[in-house]
Amino acid sequence: MNRFEAPDEYPPRSSWLRDCTACGACCTAPDISTLQKPLGVRCLNLQHSCLCTIYENRPEVCRNYQPDWICGEVAPLPTLEARVKRFLEIYGLE
Repeated sequence: MNRFEAPDEYPPRSSWLRDCTACGACCTAPDISTLQKPLGVRCLNLQHSCLCTIYENRPEVCRNYQPDWICGEVAPLPTLEARVKRFLEIYGLE
């Protein structure tokens, strides 16, 4: 499966979204144990502009994250809270 194509149960999303959009969802929604960041809580290193303050020195788990179809699903939403809510819904973690 192409990681930019939504699974069949989701409406098709644009496949143009292949780079980070700085939406902040991946820095807020999942837990990041390396940073002691719990599920659904904004990373302490995430600025209000949704840019990382430790980007050059971020942990390997953050370096390895790659945008996929979920970015196309959540990035267009108007607020970080809406993006996180949708991210958690997709993974059944709401």
